[in-house]
Amino acid sequence: MKSDASTSAAPLKGLGGPLRSSEPARALPAVLPAVHLLEEASDLLVVHLDFPAALETCERAWESLAEEPASDTVVEVKCSLCVVGIQALAEMDRWREVLSWVLQYYQDPQKLPPKVLELCILLYSKMQEPGTVLTVVDAWLQDPDNQGLPEYGSLAELHVLRVLLPLGRWSEAEELALGSAAFGEEQREEVLQAIRTARQQSTQEPLSSQEQPKPSQEGSFSCKLMSLLRLLHRLWGSVASHLLSQPFRKSLLAALILCLLVLRFDPASPSSLPFIYQLAQLFRWIQKATLSRLYPLALRD
Repeated sequence: MKSDASTSAAPLKGLGGPLRSSEPARALPAVLPAVHLLEEASDLLVVHLDFPAALETCERAWESLAEEPASDTVVEVKCSLCVVGIQALAEMDRWREVLSWVLQYYQDPQKLPPKVLELCILLYSKMQEPGTVLTVVDAWLQDPDNQGLPEYGSLAELHVLRVLLPLGRWSEAEELALGSAAFGEEQREEVLQAIRTARQQSTQEPLSSQEQPKPSQEGSFSCKLMSLLRLLHRLWGSVASHLLSQPFRKSLLAALILCLLVLRFDPASPSSLPFIYQLAQLFRWIQKATLSRLYPLALRD
């Protein structure tokens, strides 16, 4: 019987010792509705891949937290809701709305949780738009309350490497690396080395582009001239093949005979000798052109 009594009282020791009849029972803290909504949003995001529903659930959870007093639990739930919402927006290819969506709940950029700010930097850096978060991150880093956070050094380094260097802000990057007490000596040297490397690469790229040979005007003119000559050669070949075809020559001969009959041309007349000579020259040219197309190599030799 004693063992049974000791066993039944064991769970009560965790609440501060055995309860007396005059002491009220301690109530366990109620679970926030936003916690259940957070679990639902995570399930919609990861399991069901229903990104619009996950985002809508996060927004409903934020509305339920509006009347809740500030506490560590509320702060953690808000941060987790932002993480799920950011992932849902990115999955729907609405990543450009991420920063504005986050700032509608954290009106002050200095109050952004470090994890949320890190996700924003990584997202916009990956999408090659680091300038979108430049002002927000600068404001967060300059806030004195944030400079004592353990995540400050990693966020400052991320800001230098992912935002300032891609934007070519070398002076600001060096000022942050040298003036921030959050950097250790080894970390500061690594950041400064990254700044020097990025600056050197940026100065070498214009030189390499200038050293590339540019086509001269004479060369471009020659290319255009050769293209024009090839086009004219193809056109002339097409016209010549049409003119030298057998039906065309027969038609030309018939038209000549008809012209002689109509004009009553007398070949024996001395005045007709120039015309006969020109006509003979025309037939020789036609014969030579025909042979040149049939036997080009033989005539060339």
